[in-house]
Amino acid sequence: MSTTLDVTTAPDVDADRVREVLEYYWAKEWTDGLPVVPVTESYLERFLETVPHDGADVLFTIPHLNRSLTVRLAAINAAMAGCLPEYFPVVVAAWEAIAQEPHPARGIWQSTTGTAPFLVVNGPIREEIGLNSQGNIFGSGFRANATIGRAIRLGCINAFGLQPHRLDQATQGTPAKYSACIAENEEQSPWAPLHTEYGFDATDSVVTAYVIRSVVHIEARHTSEPEQLALDLADTVRRTGALIHEYTSALLVLTPEHAAVFATAGWSKDDLRQFVFTHATRTRDELSAVGKDALSRKSRWRLSSQHPDSMPDTASATDDPTLVRVLSHPTSIQIMVAGADNAGVSAVVEVFTLNPPRENPYSYSKIGGRS
Repeated sequence: MSTTLDVTTAPDVDADRVREVLEYYWAKEWTDGLPVVPVTESYLERFLETVPHDGADVLFTIPHLNRSLTVRLAAINAAMAGCLPEYFPVVVAAWEAIAQEPHPARGIWQSTTGTAPFLVVNGPIREEIGLNSQGNIFGSGFRANATIGRAIRLGCINAFGLQPHRLDQATQGTPAKYSACIAENEEQSPWAPLHTEYGFDATDSVVTAYVIRSVVHIEARHTSEPEQLALDLADTVRRTGALIHEYTSALLVLTPEHAAVFATAGWSKDDLRQFVFTHATRTRDELSAVGKDALSRKSRWRLSSQHPDSMPDTASATDDPTLVRVLSHPTSIQIMVAGADNAGVSAVVEVFTLNPPRENPYSYSKIGGRS
């Protein structure tokens, strides 16, 4: 980037007026702390023309707040987030997927836990709009990823009033509250894409939505043994700090190098899923040491068996009550491939899990038409 502005090629605009408009949006509390793109009716119309919906159609409602997000509101926030109009079908599908999630409508985005929406995009739309799936996938640098995820956050703020220190009571939050949208690196995956597991064709474009708490990176450059790598993943999934409720869930985001370790050894996704499910356990003594060996009768959150509100967990009634599973189903583990093919560095995305847990901890929607 040059330190001087080439005035011969720069757009001829009144910079002071632009700053005035940006400050107006800030004063109205329509931002996430960063500048937003001013929106006009004519520009908004370009977004609405990309989807087969009426602007008044409701995409998502939070009943206890008595507030809803319409297609028009979603378009306004997508435009302010910096989306191009051609991104808007992805944003709409994302909201349709979010609407099927049980947690957001119940107020999880207002919780002290500090969860955030997390989107995975599959299919041809990735290439069509330039979604990044190869390298720095959780970082910056790609407009489609950054602004699609941001469009969801701005919708939370402006349609539902989820400003920090107000309705958003996150104790610490997560960087994913700014934006969290990635695409699968289908071209370098040895397995079928994530969305085909739901019954879609590989040629369909689909958004999968999760409610997440954090992204934990796995450094495993040292091994080509699938069992060693799978144990590393299982150990991260089973960490006691992630155990709020009786069970947890996770999305394994494997880099091509790690996916190849498994595939070369003949492992399928289901093989990896079952291995992690089997090994994601804690001993009763380990849970007792951190005060998480029982459940609350009221909330079913994990707490100490010495607590007056405690009740036994499910594992207490099994043949071996000293061994506690942290996953309720093998499908509590979802698997995808994303990132650069340059190192053995993968990630475990920790998915928020309620009681009772869902067998499939995610929701999805086909881009251009709900499925």
